[in-house]
Amino acid sequence: MPELPEVEVLVRHLRARVEGRRICEARVLRPALLESATVEEALARWVGRRIEAVRRRGKYIWLGLAVAGCDWVEGFWLHLGMTGRLWLQPQEAPLPLHTRAFWDLEDGRLVFSDPRALGRCGFGSEALQRLGPEPLDRSFTAVRLHRQLGRSRQSLKVRLMDQTVVAGLGNIYVCESLWEAGLSPFRSAETLGRAECVRLAAAIRRVLRRAIRFGSGLELDWAGTGRDRLFYFGRASGGEGRRPERFAVYEREGRPCRRCGASVRRVRQAGRSTYYCPVCQV
Repeated sequence: MPELPEVEVLVRHLRARVEGRRICEARVLRPALLESATVEEALARWVGRRIEAVRRRGKYIWLGLAVAGCDWVEGFWLHLGMTGRLWLQPQEAPLPLHTRAFWDLEDGRLVFSDPRALGRCGFGSEALQRLGPEPLDRSFTAVRLHRQLGRSRQSLKVRLMDQTVVAGLGNIYVCESLWEAGLSPFRSAETLGRAECVRLAAAIRRVLRRAIRFGSGLELDWAGTGRDRLFYFGRASGGEGRRPERFAVYEREGRPCRRCGASVRRVRQAGRSTYYCPVCQV
């Protein structure tokens, strides 16, 4: 599943290409994609409107649309789910097999494809308002994190994946952040002290910023036409890329920990794979 870094890189890519473009036509090929609106209502809100802004909130993509006669915007959001992709292609290019919706702009077609059909699209801000703080914003502090963790007896890993605690974290970057901070994914969240929360908050920021820098330096295959799994989107065919993606623990079961040399382990935790070092994460 794309997490905060992948969505952030996608949003930065799209922002320069679709902001200021008008939606001339739109189609929803899978009505179940929509939340809180019918297909007819969605088309009425889209067609003829100009995309004023492309932003990220957690793992959501928010597209702001100009309102005629007003100096403010309203918008709609997209969640990529497990396998969703959003990219701009020529209007004459064929639609991929798993296209769920598309928006014809003045000079291109914005396509949403989702093989597993778990992506969502909606209007209004209720879904976004339920999210916790953005980990790269000033609103995300060690004090706030300590307060949120102290309210729960859940394991630390499970608690951090709750989107009301920290927006945008998922399985990959929770595993990586806990390794970075030297904290066990199995500890009860309420047992973390203030100093440990300072360390964890800083680790989350470092891990996310590194991933965003990494993805921003690659030529990516936005439509996913190849089989390269690098950075979710995959490397573009013939594109120049920097070093291979390197995680500290994620998908490194049995390989040496980059910090202490012990073998990285994988266990099932709340239905997801947890990767960790049994020696230096305590």
